[in-house]
Amino acid sequence: MNATISNLPNIDDLEAALAEKPQANIPVTHNYAPGLYIRQVTIPAGCMLTSMEHLTEHPFIISKGKILVTSETEGSVTYTAPHVGITQPHTRRALFAIEETVWTTFHITDLTDPIAIGLKILARPSNPQLPSHPELWRNNPSLT
Repeated sequence: MNATISNLPNIDDLEAALAEKPQANIPVTHNYAPGLYIRQVTIPAGCMLTSMEHLTEHPFIISKGKILVTSETEGSVTYTAPHVGITQPHTRRALFAIEETVWTTFHITDLTDPIAIGLKILARPSNPQLPSHPELWRNNPSLT
């Protein structure tokens, strides 16, 4: 699977190809502390997905699993739990869960609505191969 992600011309192509496939159920948990939004996703083993483009620098923790990640900012790496990292601004990832993976992100904000938070911390999707409508963006469970 490593070569499959690494040899793709770009993440837009992968995202368009994945849109044609059955979609995985990726549970999302939203938690809040004063000034902090905590978002956790559980990615099933064997699941391939793409992330939105993150606009902010923020920490992430992989508390369970093993996942192959490819991005312009990280290159192609395999993260194994436990792992702590920092997402750089303008990071967009292609991911393949080798094992079921729990990925948690932490965002500084006083907002408590996940949609409103997403509008502030994520770039609007611009994949020319996919339809661009707000419902797709706002209901995308694969944000990491």
